[in-house]
Amino acid sequence: MLTTGFAKLMSTAITTDIATSAPTGFVEKAPLERYVPPEKPSLIGLSRAQLAEALGRVGVPGQQRKMRVQQLWHWIYLRGVQSFGEMTSVSKELRALLDAQFTLARPEVVAEQVSVDGTRKWLLRLPGEHPGENPHEVECVYIPETDRGTLCLSSQVGCTLTCTFCHTGTQRLVRNLTPGEIVGQVMVARDRLGDWQRKSGSPDLRTLRPSSGKPELGPQRVQGPGVPTEGDRFVSNIVMMGMGEPLYNLEAVRDGLLVVADGEGLSISKRRITLSTSGVVPMIARAGAEIGVMLAVSLHAVTDELRNELVPLNRKYPIRELLDACRNYPGLSNARRITFEYVMLKGVNDSVADAKALVRLLKGIPAKINLIPFNPWPGTRYECSDWGDIEQFSEIIFNAGYASPVRTPRGRDILAACGQLKSATEKLSARERLALRAMAMTD
Repeated sequence: MLTTGFAKLMSTAITTDIATSAPTGFVEKAPLERYVPPEKPSLIGLSRAQLAEALGRVGVPGQQRKMRVQQLWHWIYLRGVQSFGEMTSVSKELRALLDAQFTLARPEVVAEQVSVDGTRKWLLRLPGEHPGENPHEVECVYIPETDRGTLCLSSQVGCTLTCTFCHTGTQRLVRNLTPGEIVGQVMVARDRLGDWQRKSGSPDLRTLRPSSGKPELGPQRVQGPGVPTEGDRFVSNIVMMGMGEPLYNLEAVRDGLLVVADGEGLSISKRRITLSTSGVVPMIARAGAEIGVMLAVSLHAVTDELRNELVPLNRKYPIRELLDACRNYPGLSNARRITFEYVMLKGVNDSVADAKALVRLLKGIPAKINLIPFNPWPGTRYECSDWGDIEQFSEIIFNAGYASPVRTPRGRDILAACGQLKSATEKLSARERLALRAMAMTD
C-alpha cells in the first residue's frame, strides 16, 4: 500500500538515538504522540532520493525518474506551486497520477499576527496521531530587517527540555516535527509573503498585471513597512530557534534543512542558517558533519551551579563537556564562529564578574556573544536586566575582542519574542495574554 511505504520512509525522520539516562532532578520529556502520515501524503520535505522512490511506487519508469524529480523540485521549491495542475512542463497524465496519490500541502495557517515592528507570527496546525482528536499547533515567526528577513522555525510541538526562563519549556512535549513540517514552515512564509520566484520574463511580483489585476505567479508580494527593502528575497535567513530542541529531533531537522539549503530550490545558504541548541553534546558533532550550518549555543550562565538551574540539561552535559564539543565543531573558524546566546536576567547572571568569567570561559573559541534581554511571561520569577547593566556587560565582552550585539526584542506585543512562544495546544488563559501584552507595551 502506498501510505504504508510512505510511513516507512518517514519513520527514521522522527526519532533520534540519544541515551535516556539522566541525573537526578533533570527532566527529559518523552514525546506523547508520534506522526502518522495521512492517506494522501504531501511531497513537501522529501529529499530527491525519496521523491524518486515515491515516483517509482506510482509507476514512473526508472529511466524517467531523475528528470521527473528535477521537474518536481523546480515547481515545488523554486516556484512554490500548491497544486500539480500548475506544473505545466509535466505531462497531464503524470499530473493526474500525482494528484490522485499525493498533495503539496503545507501546515495549515490557523492565525496570523503582525506586530507594530513588522514581525509576523503564524500559528500552524498539524495533524494529531489519532483521527478525530485535537490537532497540534506550533508557532513560526518572521522577523524583517532592512537588509534581511529571518524566519524562526520550530522543531517540536512543545519541547523536550525545561529551561526555567523559557515559556515553551513549561509545556508538554507532544511530538517531534517531520522534515515536511519543518520545510513546510518555510513554504508557508513564502506563500504568505509572496516570496516565490516570478515567471521568467514576467513582471516583478511587486507589480500587478494590468490585464487581470493579479500577479503573474502566486500571491502578490507583501508591501509596506516591516519588510526588507534590499535583496531579492524576503526570507533570506533561517534560525532553528522556535519551539523545541532541534538536536532531540536531529534526523528530521537535518533532512529538512538540507532541502531548505538546496541550491536549485529554496536555496538558503548554509551560512545563513543557524541551528540553536541548549547543549545536547552527543549530537553537536553530528549536526556539524551532517548538516553543516552555523551553530548557536544557549549558554546563559558561566557556572555549572547556575546553569543547572537555568538549563537543567546542564546536569547531564555540564559546561566543560559542552565547550569541548564546541571547540571540535566541524568547520569552526573565524569565518564560521559559534554564537553563544546569553539571556540577561536581573541579579542572576548580569554582573561585571559574570561578564569577565564569560570571556575567560570562551577563550580560544571563535565566537560571538548574543546578549538577549529577557522577555517576560506570566508566572516567571525572572526580570530583565537593567539597560545600563546590559550595556556594561556588552562593553566588557567587546573590549575582550568578541562581538557582543544586544538582540533587539521583536514581536513582544504578539508574544513572538525569544522565549515567549507557546502553542495553542497549551492555551494561555485570557489573564495570561493580557499580562503578556501589558509587559510588552510597558517594557
